[in-house]
Amino acid sequence: MLSLIWGSSFILMKIGLQHLTAYDVASIRILSAGIVLLPFARTAWKQVPRNKVGTVIIAGLVGNFFPAFLYCIAEVKIDSSLAAILNALTPLCTIVIGVIFFQLRTTTAKIIGVLIGFFGLVLLPFAQREQINFTNFGYSTLVLIATLCYGLNGHIVNRYLRDISSLQIAALSFSSFIPICVLILAFNGFFKLDILHDGIPFSVLASVVLGIMGTAIATIWFYMLVKSAGTIFASLVTYGIPFTAIIWGFLYGESINLLEMLCLALILAGVYLSSKQKNK
Repeated sequence: MLSLIWGSSFILMKIGLQHLTAYDVASIRILSAGIVLLPFARTAWKQVPRNKVGTVIIAGLVGNFFPAFLYCIAEVKIDSSLAAILNALTPLCTIVIGVIFFQLRTTTAKIIGVLIGFFGLVLLPFAQREQINFTNFGYSTLVLIATLCYGLNGHIVNRYLRDISSLQIAALSFSSFIPICVLILAFNGFFKLDILHDGIPFSVLASVVLGIMGTAIATIWFYMLVKSAGTIFASLVTYGIPFTAIIWGFLYGESINLLEMLCLALILAGVYLSSKQKNK
């Protein structure tokens, strides 16, 4: 479900960017998540220990706020297929950050699994008919920074916030971002737009759906997955994004060839190796 929702996020971002700026789409995304979780925010602010509030907000910043803007800005210039490939670096970043900063112990099988899965994901766009456009490859560094943020966020939640419910983490962090999102929209001139202008309502709706499903609900589920299955396995949901892209393509009349299926097989093999546990 997480792979399905986040895989669809690329389409929703593109729809939003048709008539809005990257800052508008990202701000509406975070604002919508904050508003939908606002009913739970009051309880979260009361029940979350005072010494954990700062950590919760930091987790929200690196796990949602900053990546939302980084992805939207990047997708103005780079292809969504390239963004999806770079997004698959999340498991690698999770392992590297864990080993360097969180004393994470990993096995050779897990590392090999991540590499195999990433290799299959890299080959996937080349198996399709359209070629990847690397004209604005410099903007890809923004996606790389976002994947580092995702990796760091997973470890923060797993290490320091295990005793706090996923709903409280999301509600507290997103509710605190509501004022700054409103300010960004105001300074960016969003409230001066003709909201009924042709195309703008659809872009706003796409951004709102992106916030509710791709941010609020997906974040809660992701935190639950981190706590139950571990940081590395939770980061492997990024490998499922190409499945969603192919399904969308199939619905729009595109064909799926044998090479694409082979790439997906590599991805599945990588996920299996990375998540496989040794028998005691």
